[in-house]
Amino acid sequence: MLKRLSLVGLTLVCVLALLTFSMPSTHSIVAQDNTAVPTATAIVAELGTGGTHITFWNGLTGSDGTTLNEMLATFVKENPDVSITTEIVDWNTLYPKLQAAFVAGTPPDVFLLHASEVPYFQSLGVLMDLSDWYDTNGGPLPAKDFAQPGFDGVSIDGKMYGVELDNHGRGAWVNVDLLKAAGVDPNVQPKNYDELIAVLQKLTLDKNGKKAADPAFDANNIVQYGTAIEWGYVEFEGYLWGNGGSIISEDGKKATINSEAGVTALQRMIDMIYKYHVAPPPAGFDSWQSWAGGKVAVIPTGTWFRNFAAQQTSINWTTWGALPVGDKPATWFGAHTFMLPTTAEGAKLDAAKKMILWVTDHQADWAASGQVPARISVQQSLDPAKYPSNIAIGKTFQEYGHMEVKSTALL
Repeated sequence: MLKRLSLVGLTLVCVLALLTFSMPSTHSIVAQDNTAVPTATAIVAELGTGGTHITFWNGLTGSDGTTLNEMLATFVKENPDVSITTEIVDWNTLYPKLQAAFVAGTPPDVFLLHASEVPYFQSLGVLMDLSDWYDTNGGPLPAKDFAQPGFDGVSIDGKMYGVELDNHGRGAWVNVDLLKAAGVDPNVQPKNYDELIAVLQKLTLDKNGKKAADPAFDANNIVQYGTAIEWGYVEFEGYLWGNGGSIISEDGKKATINSEAGVTALQRMIDMIYKYHVAPPPAGFDSWQSWAGGKVAVIPTGTWFRNFAAQQTSINWTTWGALPVGDKPATWFGAHTFMLPTTAEGAKLDAAKKMILWVTDHQADWAASGQVPARISVQQSLDPAKYPSNIAIGKTFQEYGHMEVKSTALL
């Protein structure tokens, strides 16, 4: 059992463990969607031929980027006076590219980041205050139609520095047939960690068909796992919150990971692998393809998994909320957010605003990306037969979601 560690010790353990838990950096959220492998080379698209030309940068390197470009192609058809050059580059390249562009005085006319990056870029004085775009200040955007707690994510000292496109975050995809074969009701999510382990043990099989709780279970020859550690960093955050902990203090000035909650969250993740044998060691394990091949029954992953599950597999699936590894329900989520540089002006500013407002009014089309539209009215209008995961997981963000950590020291 892990003992209480010093701040440095626990941080190092967590960093090493989470690096072992295989997923890429915090915002490389589409690395396994099999649609595009993030590289440093921008994916450039020229949309429209209008005389007012704007540039748009974002990090949507997966199928969600394709969805947004398709929406923008429709936008320029309806607004032939505007043309757009979109540049899509992986998040970890986008951040330094943006910083360099601001230093050089050549930022894009509009860019899409996460709400968690608002404090950093706002602290540099490069983000335009968009407060007057909202109806609370005479603008066209209905502030109360943006779901909380995500809406507050773009606000600093009462000023709005972005327009949310979505809420995206963690839930779980469930292989209905595997659960039914194990005598587990796929429509009933376990309520706590003990129930979760009991269910996952029923879903974990060795080569002889023995289940993980069987004394004769062969842990060295597992052919089907109950679950997997897909993106350890954000899974750990959700489990930490669920156990009453936090990453940093509310004022963003003090690390608070050195807690019993942090130890408990990490220990439970480790126990899922090495004590209960219901999840594989993540290094080198492809959780998406293993789920698609029927070798993982329940995969904790993000809203962006929807297109992979629906379009690239034949799995009969349903969704749960985040796995109950904490003592209370909790899940990690973030928000893709349109932002403008302070230098925006004139016809280009008008065109950028027109584009953002158009996309915001067409967020129902954005649901095809798998993400949860930021506007409540759009969430409520979604077809449950077509977008069950958007609806079910989106509700959990409002019920017990925690936005990814915001701090001027984090990017």
